[in-house]
Amino acid sequence: MALIELRQWSVPGRLPPLDLELQAGELLGIIGPNGAGKSSLLGGIASVVPSAGRIRLDGVDLHDMPSFERARRIALQPQSVEVVWSLKVRDVVALGRLPWGDNDPDIIQQAMEQAGIVELADRSVDRLSGGEQARVWLARVLANQPRIWLADEPIASLDLRYQREVMQLLRRFADKGGAVMLAIHDLPLAARYCDRLCLLDSEGRSVVGSISEVMIEERLSEIFGLPVQVDLQADPPVIQAL
Repeated sequence: MALIELRQWSVPGRLPPLDLELQAGELLGIIGPNGAGKSSLLGGIASVVPSAGRIRLDGVDLHDMPSFERARRIALQPQSVEVVWSLKVRDVVALGRLPWGDNDPDIIQQAMEQAGIVELADRSVDRLSGGEQARVWLARVLANQPRIWLADEPIASLDLRYQREVMQLLRRFADKGGAVMLAIHDLPLAARYCDRLCLLDSEGRSVVGSISEVMIEERLSEIFGLPVQVDLQADPPVIQAL
């Protein structure tokens, strides 16, 4: 049984109906051009935007599940967060424990270690760079200890080193039995780390399948509006605009 199951599920006005499943142990990449509905897909599953259709978590209708239970099982890492408060990094990470009603220092410390921000623990989050803040949001999700991690472009503001480290972190989370749904623009990294892909386009169409089934030159060229070269046999995979 799928961990998350969507059937004729949509975000009205933003994302047409689609069918999609997410399995435990899976890293599912959501790709497509700007405005195709990637953020709406994640926000709808996290119940931060209204959705329609059937959505089940562990076989239970998500709408019938208490909000605190949803918050324990599903964590959303948004694309961007406007920082308007001067909280210490440690306190921001601790917010991930709210669904559990505790402030476990060991879990918070472990989350900061996994995200590589231990040295930032006592700094004010509003004085960090965009890349440092992005890693704070990673740690906040890890502190929540969810089963499902919805990550909306988590590597967008990171340099090459941290992009790779974040993708490896997401991969490890899935390999340990969690499930990740990741909106990502970097197609080579998606091909390298994801198990499957869901490709959305601006016409409301979707294609779900393995890397080789989705990343076809003709399809990507049509959807992105320019010639795209695909070489999935290369190490790492090559997907580039010509």
